[in-house]
This record gives sequence, structure tokens and C-alpha cells, in this order.
Amino acid sequence: MDFQEKRQELVDKIIQAEHLKTDSVIQAFRKVQREIFVLPEHKDYAYADEPLPIFKGQTISQPSTVAIMTEALKAKKGNNILEIGSGSGYQAAILSEIVGSKGRVVTIERHHDLAEFAKKNLEGRENVILIEGDGTLGCQEYAPYDRIVITAEAPDVPKPLLDQLRDKGLLVIPIGNEMFLIEKKGNKIGKKSLGYFAFVPLVGKHGYGRA
Repeated sequence: MDFQEKRQELVDKIIQAEHLKTDSVIQAFRKVQREIFVLPEHKDYAYADEPLPIFKGQTISQPSTVAIMTEALKAKKGNNILEIGSGSGYQAAILSEIVGSKGRVVTIERHHDLAEFAKKNLEGRENVILIEGDGTLGCQEYAPYDRIVITAEAPDVPKPLLDQLRDKGLLVIPIGNEMFLIEKKGNKIGKKSLGYFAFVPLVGKHGYGRA
């Protein structure tokens, strides 16, 4: 299978659906090899626009969903980004391309097997730091963050994540079955719906139970 050709076809399809619009995001999607981030038995489906199972009942998100979340983040070169739920590392790889060598992506995964899988898939990306632990606590060490993305469905925005978001920073999170773009402006929080999606639950101290 010609993965390069399939990747370009998928990106073109997502552009036509108007889920990909920004040059830096489009270029990241054209470059990152999704076949690396799926299990070997699912490589033939790497460029189908659908979620695929990985480990521990988790999934690698549908490419168009990743596109919608990434576009909403409005990430820029040099940004410091926190991702909650590394999965196989695909979203972190996309963000790694966008923020460039002067930026940083901190990604947290609570499942050991997934953390190890993602770490292997992200090898060579010097601007990515992968941490194994409870993502709902965030990571104070590298805060504040310009952008935060949560790739699991939460009951609400975990307070530690809001606290670690820079003023005028953006956060994307699924709450229930609806995805929101959150903007922090001083003591005020702006909230905009991005539509309805299905995600696995966010487990942790500030999610659904303890990790």
C-alpha cells in the first residue's frame, strides 16, 4: 500500500469537508505518518477517516476529529502545549510539527502500555515530553501553557488544567458528548461549542474517579 498517496488523499478529503483550513495544520497532517501510530494489524486502515482501537480499550481518534480539535487550538510556532491523553502519540506528533523546534508539547498518558507505545512512536521528536500519570492534574513543571487539549470526555474542565492555562490561552475539551473551545480571559472563561463527538472517559482525580 502506498501510504504517502493515501495520506494525501485523506488530507484532501478533510480539506474539502472544511475541517482543515490553516496552512501549518494542513502541512502537519500531510507530513505525519499515521500508519506509525496504529497497531500493525490496522495499518491498512490508517488512512480511513475513522477511529481505530489501540490498547486498554482506548482509540486513536478519527483524523477529521483530530483536525477539528487542532484547528480550534490555533497553535503557533513556539507555543507551549499540554495534551491530556497521549494515546498512541498521533495528536502530539501533529502539534509537534506545528509548534516547531522553539515550541514544546507536553503529553500525559495514564496507561503504562500506551505511554510506552507513544514514547516509541514519538522517538526523535525533541520538542515532545511524554509523562506517565494522571492527566487531570496537568503538569505544573512546564506551566503555564498557551494551549491545552484534552482527548477524553470529562464531566467538566479539571481545575488544575484551567490554573495551568496562560491568560488568553485556549483549551479544547469534550464535556459529556459535546466538544468545547475554552478561552481564559483573566477571571472570565469563554466557552464555544465545536459540535458533538464520542470519546473515551477522562479518568483521574479531577475526571471520572481516580487513575
